[in-house]
Amino acid sequence: MITALLFGSLILLLALGVPVAFSIGMASLLAMVANGLVPISMAQKLLTGVDSFPLMALPFFLLAAELMTGGALAEVLLRFAAMFVGHRRGGLGYTNILTLTFFSGISGSALADAAGPGSILIRMMRKSGYPVAYAAALTASTAVVGPIIPPSIIMIIYALQDQNVSVVSLFIAGIIPGLLISGALMGYNFWSSHRRNFRGEGQAPDLRTILATTWRALPALVLPVIIVVGIHGGVFTPTEASVIAVFYALVCGLWVYRTLKWSMLPGILARSALMTAAVLLIVAMCSAFAWVLTVLKVPQGLALWIGGMGLDPITFLLAVNILLLLFGIFIEPLPGVMVLVPILAPMAVALGIDPIHFAIVVIVNLTIGMITPPVGGLLFVTAMVAKIKLSELNKELYPMLAVQLVVLGLLTLIPSLSTWLPSVLRAH
Repeated sequence: MITALLFGSLILLLALGVPVAFSIGMASLLAMVANGLVPISMAQKLLTGVDSFPLMALPFFLLAAELMTGGALAEVLLRFAAMFVGHRRGGLGYTNILTLTFFSGISGSALADAAGPGSILIRMMRKSGYPVAYAAALTASTAVVGPIIPPSIIMIIYALQDQNVSVVSLFIAGIIPGLLISGALMGYNFWSSHRRNFRGEGQAPDLRTILATTWRALPALVLPVIIVVGIHGGVFTPTEASVIAVFYALVCGLWVYRTLKWSMLPGILARSALMTAAVLLIVAMCSAFAWVLTVLKVPQGLALWIGGMGLDPITFLLAVNILLLLFGIFIEPLPGVMVLVPILAPMAVALGIDPIHFAIVVIVNLTIGMITPPVGGLLFVTAMVAKIKLSELNKELYPMLAVQLVVLGLLTLIPSLSTWLPSVLRAH
């Protein structure tokens, strides 16, 4: 009965438009009171939920992304990507995908990718004659890669929920799936560009231009490599890596690219603080929600129920995919990870599923939920940036969403796509 109250109140509050963090918190408080727990327990769980050393990486990675954006990094990466593919048929579509893929190695946030470099790319594609709805749909679809290619905020949170995986293993495991999604979208852009006669822009650059543009983009491209190699090599922890990323971004913006001004720092710090507060509020509320689930023995009950069904690993993963795709329509990936992983991850381990494989399936699934109509969060941001109706964007989005679901199916059925790279690097 109390479990029904917990989930029923959560669904009702979300349907009424209450922000996700407050919906989760209010539902948790109602269940606590109904179960005879004192409300002070809520405050304790909120505090313990954010009292974590690895969580310190979140504000620093967010600040690093803001510093890089303020330092005109998007324009540098855009020119670098356009140099290789801009002159080809559908070149600005390829440029869009490559630029956002490069940027995802810095921001770790799909919303940041769509609102930052995504807005520039949409304007460029519109001016070059691309349908604005196509440009917006391609931007939203590629921005999904942001939380998958390291560094990733969602992966840091996932590692806190499942002790069977580490942040560095998830960072490394996300590289191939992220590149697969980008590659699949480039394949779709190739097909669509030939079918709809999207032209290229300009001529292929000469060697001198290629070398000069690559040299200018190199500092930006090196940051993700420094983070992953440094963490894997034991030079620094993920939390320390986030601080290094901030200093690196500051140096690049102020003295390498010289586009970041000291006068811009107060605004950048304020935006980073607001984003950090929003993320940590969700983390705190989800911590209380997860504790209530444990008290009500929901994970244990579900584990017994699914165990009694005798599902094999593949059937279980397919069922999880369906659940997460539906769940991801209504709730963001971050609270989705915090609410569902404590329930589902132990079941996956019990069925012999590799924890890293399962983690990537969950993360990719929930991020795809951000572009799943009718209420995916990325859709609203991209439609607002492109200044078009959501219905127009959705018409162009459906084929791209289908392409991403094919990639998700491959990741589900072929564990080595997620586990091979971490295992190779561990062996060395």
